[in-house]
Amino acid sequence: MHDLSIIVNNLVIRFADFVAVNNISFNVKKGEIFGLLGANGAGKTTTIRALLGIIIPTSGSLKVAGIESSKATNEDIKRKIGYMSQKLTIYDDLTVAENLELIAGLRKLSHKQFIEKSDKILEMISFNQSRKTLVKELPSGVKQQVSLAASAMHDPAIIFLDEPTAGVSPLAREKFWELIYHFAKEGKTILVTTHYMDEAEKCERIALMRAGEIIALDTPKNLKHKIFPYGIFELKPKDTQLAQSLSAKWLTAQDIFTLKAYGLRFHAFIHDWKQFKSLEDELKKDFEMENINPSFEDVFIELVEGQNR
Repeated sequence: MHDLSIIVNNLVIRFADFVAVNNISFNVKKGEIFGLLGANGAGKTTTIRALLGIIIPTSGSLKVAGIESSKATNEDIKRKIGYMSQKLTIYDDLTVAENLELIAGLRKLSHKQFIEKSDKILEMISFNQSRKTLVKELPSGVKQQVSLAASAMHDPAIIFLDEPTAGVSPLAREKFWELIYHFAKEGKTILVTTHYMDEAEKCERIALMRAGEIIALDTPKNLKHKIFPYGIFELKPKDTQLAQSLSAKWLTAQDIFTLKAYGLRFHAFIHDWKQFKSLEDELKKDFEMENINPSFEDVFIELVEGQNR
C-alpha cells in the first residue's frame, strides 16, 4: 500500500436525492498518470473535489498522499497536492510574475524558494515572454502551460488536473501533455479528468465513469482488447447512396454485431464472432470490409452506449 498515492474505497456522494458518485473504488500508484474519463455529468469533477477535501463524502473513505481525508485539515492536503481546472489557477488581470508571487504566498514559500522555483518552472515550459505580461494577453496554450507550472510550484506529490485542456488547440494540448509526462518522470502522481479520447489514450490507466459509477478500469490497451477481442470491421458501402438503407437492413443483426456510422462508413462492433463470420459473404455483397484496430473513441461508445442496447 506504500506505493499508492490515492486510495478510494466505496465513495458515495449525494446532493439531496441526487447521487453524483455511486460507490466507486480505485487506487492510483505513485508516479502514475491516471485518467478519469466520462461525459459531462458523469461524476469526474465531484470525485476530484472530494479528493481535494472540498466536498465531504456521504460515505466511503479517501486517502490522499498518505493522509486520510476524514482526519486531515485542508492545510495538510494542500501541502501535498497541486490543482488545475479548465478555469485555470491563475488570474487574467495579474501579470505572470504577480500570479506566481500570489501562489507562492498562498503556499507559504519563502522569498528564496519563490525565486528558485519560479525560475525553474518558467524555464521548464520555455517561457520566453516578459514576466510583466498580463495573463489575458498570453496565447491560450501558453496560459495553460503557465497555469500547470504554477500549480506545481510548491513541488506537490500529486497534481490534479480537471479537464485542463478544454478549449485549446490540438498543438497546445500536445505541448501541455509533454509537461504532464515531465512531471510524471519526476515521480509526481497525475490524476487527470478529460473528455478527449486521444488524451485518455495517453494515460497509463483509465477509469471510465458513467452516471456516477466506474464502468471500466484498466490500461487503454487492455480495455481495447477486452471490449474488442476481434478488432473492429470498417464497412464501406459499395453504393454510398444506399448507406442509410443498408444500416436499416443490418439492424436486425444487432445481437451479432452493432453498426455505428462514421461519416459514409460504418464500424461493426462484434458480439458473436462465429455468427459474424457466417454472415461475412453476405456482408461483402453490400460493403468493402477491413479489419482495423479500435480507437479509444470506439471503446467509449461501446461501453457507454452499448449498455443501453
